[in-house]
Amino acid sequence: MRIRGLTVVYKTPAGELPAVRDIDMDLAPGTITGLVGESGSGKSTLALSLLNAVQPPGRISAGQIEIDGIGDVVKLRGDKLRQVRGGQIGYVFQAAQNSLNPLKTIGKQLLDLGRSHDVDNLRALVAEAKELLGRMGLDGARVLDSYQHELSGGMRQRVGIMFALVLNAHLVVLDEPTTALDVITQANILEIVRDIHAERNLTTLVITHDIGVVAEVADRLAVMYGGQLVEQGPVRDVLGEPQHPYTRGLIQAIPRLTGDISEAHALPGRPPNLSTIPTEGCVFRERCPLRMDICETVEPPLVSGSGRLVACHAVADTPAKGTKATTGVSGGLTSSRVRSGIGEERAAGGDDVNPPETPTEEEQS
Repeated sequence: MRIRGLTVVYKTPAGELPAVRDIDMDLAPGTITGLVGESGSGKSTLALSLLNAVQPPGRISAGQIEIDGIGDVVKLRGDKLRQVRGGQIGYVFQAAQNSLNPLKTIGKQLLDLGRSHDVDNLRALVAEAKELLGRMGLDGARVLDSYQHELSGGMRQRVGIMFALVLNAHLVVLDEPTTALDVITQANILEIVRDIHAERNLTTLVITHDIGVVAEVADRLAVMYGGQLVEQGPVRDVLGEPQHPYTRGLIQAIPRLTGDISEAHALPGRPPNLSTIPTEGCVFRERCPLRMDICETVEPPLVSGSGRLVACHAVADTPAKGTKATTGVSGGLTSSRVRSGIGEERAAGGDDVNPPETPTEEEQS
């Protein structure tokens, strides 16, 4: 998948405001890409755009989303778009229960999915669903006969993964796949994602605010702030030696496993919401320790440097050296996973150190 110049706006009393602005991004076959950022950064809006599923008052105002063999998803309508959703692109929604019908069993929803995609052999579809659920440690027949309220949060998340994969989608998007799950269930879900991704050579996008999740599963990392991508590159490089001040801030907010928790440095200020995202200059400048005069008026381009893409005027003058991920617990997963993501030895235990996440007026984060 190739994303070029993607912009998504929302209609408000103050006019159309950009939630996602001028995104360029490639998702390569066989690669897991992690997309991280605080609430309100536009992560989920970007993900919904991949399905051309942004709902009013939002709309895709510019850009292309090209998929090999399909063309530009932005231009698809009607039956062609419906076939792409679920058939070519699988989506695992944040809070899986919100994507399930409480009035139908999982099995009946599966049959509805098959009929909507003109599946000829529904028996084979059911068999495939049972096999996938079994792979994920569930009794497939029992789950298909169940309503969503009869399943635990972890079971519903596995059901969401099954629905995303059962039609043999080539691209899978997982929106906050481990949110609100206990530690053991989180680890199991991530193992499932890795294994099925490898077996099917999928293109996978994992959206999260949890750096530990990215370190556990991703090959590449994209960092989003204020509706824009500010850094992209191999996950080992970005976590091991972050270049953008925002990326550094996210990592430095994680306290060390051994040492005083006061050594962690939370990002100052609050992320912008839909109505306060700057329309000129750098979107991060209000919170940036490297702020310069040029940042006020000139938007930094996303340029290549140190093996990745970075949007920062100051990077050339102040390269980051030796800024390493530290250990603790992030979202219930030990952030020793962050350390393992950059090739350092694992550790265990720690304290709860989710990167700062401030709710904003934009719920499409």
